[in-house]
Amino acid sequence: PPELREQTLVLVKPDAVQRRLVGDVIGRFERRGFKLVAMKLLQADRGLLDRHYQHLQQKPFYPALLAYMTSGPLVAMVWEGYNVVRSTRAMVGDTDSAQAAAGTIRGDLSMHVSRNVVHASDSVETALREIGFWFQRDELVAWESGDSQYTYGP
Repeated sequence: PPELREQTLVLVKPDAVQRRLVGDVIGRFERRGFKLVAMKLLQADRGLLDRHYQHLQQKPFYPALLAYMTSGPLVAMVWEGYNVVRSTRAMVGDTDSAQAAAGTIRGDLSMHVSRNVVHASDSVETALREIGFWFQRDELVAWESGDSQYTYGP
């Protein structure tokens, strides 16, 4: 069913890559039951980040955000599953690490709002747009997981 094919973008930011947290982040999504349909390690350039963060360009912290996001490689991923956008936002936790609940990615792994480990799309519409910034259509792999009946039921 289409509702099982909702997709979201997750970026493992440079601080998390440097701290070797990529596997931990991936593991949380796999254990939740979501399906990985695209992933790549890359060094983001200014043009890509300007498109992705267009809504933040007028903010005073934008230059620091660009410097941070270009400071090292990041991992871009597309996850698929039922209510994956809303569930991912809950899994990631509050943007401000000090406010993020224990058990969330940011609550467990981040110490400061400026180094908050991951980005996750905030709506289905945003996810579609952001996925288009980071991936070509042919980079998304459509595959059937053998555990879907155990994850979602009959």
